[in-house]
Amino acid sequence: MKIYVKLSYLMLIFIMLTSISVVSQESAITDSSNAKLLKGARKIMIDAGVCSLITLDKEGNPRARTMDPFLPEDDFTVWFGTNSSSRKVTQIKNDPRVTLYYFESNTSGYVVISGTAQLINKPEKKDSYWKNEWEAFYPNERENYLLIKVTPIWLEVLDPAHGIYNNPKTWQPPIVVFDTIQ
Repeated sequence: MKIYVKLSYLMLIFIMLTSISVVSQESAITDSSNAKLLKGARKIMIDAGVCSLITLDKEGNPRARTMDPFLPEDDFTVWFGTNSSSRKVTQIKNDPRVTLYYFESNTSGYVVISGTAQLINKPEKKDSYWKNEWEAFYPNERENYLLIKVTPIWLEVLDPAHGIYNNPKTWQPPIVVFDTIQ
């Protein structure tokens, strides 16, 4: 656990020292360098189709599973549907920090989003975020259907197909940090 905390602090210091540009969710599209990164990230997220949702269990171990996300919103918020009795729900209740990983196999591009998850059980939202092909998983009229909303804190993207490469020395991919203050 101490190693994990030290690595987290080192990563935070590294991010701060590398002068990553901080963008707000509203102004991200107007910044030309971030616009290119976000455009590439969005394309990968759409083309990948599925992603991995990584939560932390009660011991702090990462737990990954393949998910069928809805398309990212303009501010890169990502929504998922899940069973309210699933392990991921308990894990998010205990620790809302999550990571999303999208991989586009045709171009070897990827997107990693670090964010905060919220569990949403509002009927109007559940109606908005529903896929008819999920009927078989929720035979009792969506009785156990619950939404997960992931608000991004930062994302990193590698998109060779569109000229977005990592640092050749450190291999660190470009990062966009979102202003999550409402």
